[in-house]
Amino acid sequence: MFSIIRDLFKYNREFAVGAVLLGLIVFFSILSFFSPVDPTMLYIEVPDRPPSGEYWFGTNSRGQDMFWQLTFAFRNTLSFGLMVAALSRVISIVVGLLSGYIGGVVDRILMFFNDIFVSLPIFPILVLFYFVLRSDLTTFNLALLMACLGWPFDARLIRSIALGLRHREFTRHAVFSGMSPAKIMFEEHLPYVMPIVFSTAIANMIWAIGLEVTLAVLGFTNINIPTVGTTLYWAINHSAMVVGVWWWIVIPVIIIVMMFIGLFLLTVSLNEYIDPRSRLRRMGG
Repeated sequence: MFSIIRDLFKYNREFAVGAVLLGLIVFFSILSFFSPVDPTMLYIEVPDRPPSGEYWFGTNSRGQDMFWQLTFAFRNTLSFGLMVAALSRVISIVVGLLSGYIGGVVDRILMFFNDIFVSLPIFPILVLFYFVLRSDLTTFNLALLMACLGWPFDARLIRSIALGLRHREFTRHAVFSGMSPAKIMFEEHLPYVMPIVFSTAIANMIWAIGLEVTLAVLGFTNINIPTVGTTLYWAINHSAMVVGVWWWIVIPVIIIVMMFIGLFLLTVSLNEYIDPRSRLRRMGG
């Protein structure tokens, strides 16, 4: 694992840039654990102060220090993306391996449900669940709901790999040695699909964070939990750009664009590393 990361840093400039950008965002979010203020408290600072030596990111119209508020916002946003990616990876791995290795009726049934989930309009469903659950739509509930909607494309990709592994020689040896199907899938086949799992997990994080920000900006999440989306929601609600509090919108937008670029570069570089021809070409082979 460490040798792979070392090679990526050495030979892949996109991975290095993406890792540095994401590392800065993670470091920024970790600062929330050392925050001297409660992110839910209002009017504890002088409102609408521009960025300065005292307030690095300024203060907003709700009397909050934007620097510390954004540390909590990005910590919650990153945690949400990780939750969605982790939960959806579990579903996609189980469905993809079962469908690819077992085949037959199991494959047809699982792919039938897969096709149904692919065709579902995700955004209207999430908005509907917001109106149904309201105050019960916690961060975890929203992450679980999005994970249940965000697995089908990656499950089909894992299935395609499992279909090829099913006819490999080492799989036949495992069957002849008496290994159960579960052991073959999760001990023999799972290591082969893990590179795909990692690369699709990052792409899934981008999708989840982008969708959460969109929902929050429109007010379809719990707006009292500090996230990047709710920060922008309150900025728009207080007409920040109209009254001249530009930093309330510009600073979080710049940071989240940095985060998206970092995640995108990591996804591209990992996808390139998975392809042996691209990896050899990058390393001068």
